[in-house]
Amino acid sequence: MRPIRAAGLGTATLVTLLAFTPVTAGATDAGSARAEGKTRTLTFLAEAQQLSRFPVTPGAVSQGDRVVVRSDLFDEAHNKVGETHGTCTTTRGGDDEAEQCLVTYVLPGGQLTTQGVYFNYIDQGPFDAAINGGTGKYEKARGSVHSETIDTDPKVVRRLTIRLA
Repeated sequence: MRPIRAAGLGTATLVTLLAFTPVTAGATDAGSARAEGKTRTLTFLAEAQQLSRFPVTPGAVSQGDRVVVRSDLFDEAHNKVGETHGTCTTTRGGDDEAEQCLVTYVLPGGQLTTQGVYFNYIDQGPFDAAINGGTGKYEKARGSVHSETIDTDPKVVRRLTIRLA
């Protein structure tokens, strides 16, 4: 198995995962945001708690490799406010790898589901995913999630900016 320099979530890879800028912990009502024509933004820090990579070919990045990750979500005061759960599957191997990622964000009042292709997993570059929908307060959610790696040692930490349209 090749070493993991850092892990993305997203989405998850999300999921995973975020910095110490102002963070909004409260959930918003995505349905009313859409009805009013307003975009709402939520920001969280995601710290990877569990991450496993399952390579098809040990020592190489190959199509079919899989990453499974779970992260804790924190607000600006570092209070835990939720979790992420995600999987990524390598769809293009080699140095220019690409991964298809599915991540669920468990937040106060409901869940958000996202999907996107992550092109910078090895280098831990930024990642964008589409919000597919949600439950509870997020039942009619649409929008996007932007994820940036802000630390990889001792844990992978990502800043998540969730834009609800």
